[in-house]
Amino acid sequence: MTKRTYLTYILVLGSLTALGPFSIDMYLPGFEDIALSLHTTTATVALSLSSYFIGISAGQLLYGPLLDRHGRKKPLYVGLALYLVSTAVCMQSKHIETLIILRFIQAVGSCAAQVAAMAMVRDLFGPKESAKVFSLLLLVLGASPMLAPTAGGYITVNFGWRAIFLVLLILGAGITLLTLLFLPESYPADPGFSLKPRPILINFLSVLREPQFIIYVLVYAFAFAGLFAYVSGSPIVFMDIFHVDKKTYGWIFAFLSLAFIGLSQFNSLLLRRYNSEQIIRVALAGQAIVGILFFVVNKTVGLGLPQTIFFIFIFLAFLGFTNPNAAALSLAPFSKNAGSASALMGALQMGIGALASIGIGKFSDGTATPMIAIMASTAVVALIILWIGRRSGKLTLTSGASDVPIGH
Repeated sequence: MTKRTYLTYILVLGSLTALGPFSIDMYLPGFEDIALSLHTTTATVALSLSSYFIGISAGQLLYGPLLDRHGRKKPLYVGLALYLVSTAVCMQSKHIETLIILRFIQAVGSCAAQVAAMAMVRDLFGPKESAKVFSLLLLVLGASPMLAPTAGGYITVNFGWRAIFLVLLILGAGITLLTLLFLPESYPADPGFSLKPRPILINFLSVLREPQFIIYVLVYAFAFAGLFAYVSGSPIVFMDIFHVDKKTYGWIFAFLSLAFIGLSQFNSLLLRRYNSEQIIRVALAGQAIVGILFFVVNKTVGLGLPQTIFFIFIFLAFLGFTNPNAAALSLAPFSKNAGSASALMGALQMGIGALASIGIGKFSDGTATPMIAIMASTAVVALIILWIGRRSGKLTLTSGASDVPIGH
């Protein structure tokens, strides 16, 4: 593989993985306008974000078997088509209930891009290189939280919230074209892979019986749920509590994204000296400690806007190390059924993330406490799961600088 081909694959795969986050982040500054337009509340509008998370979670399990049976690209095109149609209809929503349902359908379409991209990383680059590739994908993915909310704020102010879905429609069409022209089929169709419910269930269960997968996918999902809590809670915390305007909110969101994206790139350098398990162990401990301090300090003395931004920045910085290594370690044991493993990983990630998102609305009390509490607790749970996995002695490191047993 030439360097040009390598970079082209990274760009297209990164664009596919960015489609979903762009669809999440771009409309966040428009929550208040959507609420006014559809005669509802900001908290109710937030349910359209939760329904999106649920749609991605459910869609993962749908596309995993399809990717293993029909190859990667055919199911991907079906998902992209569904995304384009539902996004076009989102622009015409007249009721919040309609928007919530359409966002679920839009998510089912967009998650095909995420699942296919994750599986194709494993297909094209192999287990040892995949952690580095995931870090590079996060660099492309970083355009989403840095650009999407900022752009969404300006679009909402100047053209209204419906124009956001027009931009997403154009973006989805462009990514579809890039995929068609520059991304090869990385896995041949397997007619022997059954799409009947029983064989599919057996295949998923075989993935779940892999100790390395189940431990690291739970670590990945719970650690990442802190990001979902932040994304869901940030419009309430910054715009409702600290009263920043839509454009300023977009810039704050972009700044905080630098922590997550920047540290994920530094991860590639660390992988030259340390393996993925060594990095994730330190990073996850740091993430949990920062989350606990964030909660305690906020409850005891209270935090202003600068201090809140500071704690979120450090929390996301540690997550930038945790995320790519946990993803790589989760998928490392698989080759033939990487699509199903990728689907289960995404389903658990988005499912637990959806619960964190719903929790923000459920426990909203006019303060930042619910968001901070969920961020801290998910990080602590992830750290406990990692500790249990290492103590079990059943994990074998198959990604990173070397292949060694874990926990000995």
